[in-house]
Amino acid sequence: MAHQSDLIARDIHAYLKSQEEKGMLRFITCGSVDDGKSTLIGRLLWDSKMVFEDQLAALEADSKRVGTQGENIDYALLLDGLQAEREQGITIDVAYRFFSTDKRKFIVADTPGHEQYTRNMVTGASTAQVAVILIDARKGVLTQTKRHSYLVSLVGIRHVVLAINKMDLVDYSAERFEQIRAEYEAFAEGLGFEQIAPIPISALEGANVLVRSDSTPWYGGPTLMEYLETVQVADASAGKPFRMRVQWVNRPNLDFRGFCGTIASGSIRPGDEVAVTSSGKTSKVARIVTMDGDLDQAAAGQAVTLTLSDEIDISRGDTLATPENRPFHTDQFEAKIVWLHEEALLPGRSYLIKAGSSTAPAQVSDLHFKVNVNTLQHEPGKTLALNEVGVCSLSVSKGISFDPYGDNRGMGNFILIDRFTNATVGAGMIDAPLQRAAGEDWHAIEINKTARAVLKGQRPKVLWFTGLPGAGKSTLAALVEKKLHSHGKHTYILDGDQLRHGLNHDLGYSDPDQVEHIRRVAEVSKLFVDAGLIVLASVTSPFRSERATAREILEPGEFVEIYVDTPLEVCEARDTTGLYQKARAGELKDVTGIDAIYEPPENPEITVHGAQGAPEELAEKLVHELYRLTGCDAAPLTFEGTAGI
Repeated sequence: MAHQSDLIARDIHAYLKSQEEKGMLRFITCGSVDDGKSTLIGRLLWDSKMVFEDQLAALEADSKRVGTQGENIDYALLLDGLQAEREQGITIDVAYRFFSTDKRKFIVADTPGHEQYTRNMVTGASTAQVAVILIDARKGVLTQTKRHSYLVSLVGIRHVVLAINKMDLVDYSAERFEQIRAEYEAFAEGLGFEQIAPIPISALEGANVLVRSDSTPWYGGPTLMEYLETVQVADASAGKPFRMRVQWVNRPNLDFRGFCGTIASGSIRPGDEVAVTSSGKTSKVARIVTMDGDLDQAAAGQAVTLTLSDEIDISRGDTLATPENRPFHTDQFEAKIVWLHEEALLPGRSYLIKAGSSTAPAQVSDLHFKVNVNTLQHEPGKTLALNEVGVCSLSVSKGISFDPYGDNRGMGNFILIDRFTNATVGAGMIDAPLQRAAGEDWHAIEINKTARAVLKGQRPKVLWFTGLPGAGKSTLAALVEKKLHSHGKHTYILDGDQLRHGLNHDLGYSDPDQVEHIRRVAEVSKLFVDAGLIVLASVTSPFRSERATAREILEPGEFVEIYVDTPLEVCEARDTTGLYQKARAGELKDVTGIDAIYEPPENPEITVHGAQGAPEELAEKLVHELYRLTGCDAAPLTFEGTAGI
């Protein structure tokens, strides 16, 4: 297989040494469907003699069975490994391959061309230094070409090869080549590429791939392989200030405490001063520890353990940085997000943000606009669907350290994770910090929640009534409030329907609007709890995620979930507003229980069976159950466990 087989036979150590000293280039191929991406990489592997004998035998057999080139070798089958890819002749997943030449080692990612696999393409591009964008010479610049070019620019790739493929099908026309080159460069002018190298190729015939073709005497530039072997891609992280996110605190015994991580940018030596960006505390590096012994210097890309001369508080997720040039540390920032999941992004919903090894709850507080990746136009929107890109404001429960992605890819990226399924739902690139830094204190006040609650002689709570429309939530909440008031409790009702005539009059019943509706009710409830009140919130709140978020913004024990479990047919029979009737007739959409889902609570503190008693009777039982769980009638409303009424 190897292109250096003679050296292997003569001196294996010399061969391994030569491989170790070679530089590494990561690149991707992307473009429209059937532009020949897999064929091109297969040709590179074939001509570089990076195909094993068993692979060759399988390739020859597969080419005859499912290939597209008759009796000839179908090079695309070297990359399209999934059965569905071979049957359909398309690329679905990202395929990574390694190969090398005398001058360089390469890792290439073959990324899908279909729009529905944009997330796979972004994954492949996230670590690449060069992008090879293929264009079918017959078709020219297409919508998918523009989409992939924008995404390549978005993830920070600045060197692009414009590989105009299938030149054999246009008779190697210089005029056609120039036409496509001019059109593409005009489109890409605003994408920030440092270099665009147009090359006329035929992946199938190998023209200008490894060997210069006699069919293009008018072309004087490099072949594709010559370009890949010689392109100078500066290590952007090397000249940046020192950054290292702590992945693990290594404490094997009482005499050693080291901070492990991969250096994201810059370099470090023993004696250099470092700062913990979350606390601002500083110390000096005592040792740089590795498995192979201590180092005199470590640089970007190296995984090391640092020991410090002072005992300062550092935890997993913290960032060590150069004191005189620190990253931002804030809980609010603006970022571009590529949405990677079938379930749409909902502003206001709580997700987990993971930046390096730091993980925290986060919300997209505002979607400024969506980017049409086909036209690069900004478009309004309330949510992001699968493969869409938007510019958003995010709020995080704690400060995270970052540099803008455009300045430092390793310190400006993050992912969003669904809190219930643990699925990665979004990939983000931070643009800039926003507003208040996390370390800043709110204006100090002496009169606080505790003082207000003591004055009222109670512990503030939120009694959160949830259930289908018509379940009896509002009726039950009103009766419970009367009984609590008669017991001397200070209360306030927040009714979801009434709020939609005032605070939430601008919201409908779509999923994004439901999320925002619940978020506002939860935030207002929190304010009333801070005032020392017992809040009775009667809201359908169909999503478990948002109810969990409402619980989390309060202190432990302050949120009491009361599930009013009433069958749908009973809710419809009780309906006096015509809501269900209009939904059944198709006059009203997004009605919970009809064409919008309701997710019942899994572990509510109390369940009320709304069809099994008169409202007055149920309210009396509910109040009794609240007090019973606390142990005495005079006790504040504090309880645990699940009860059924």
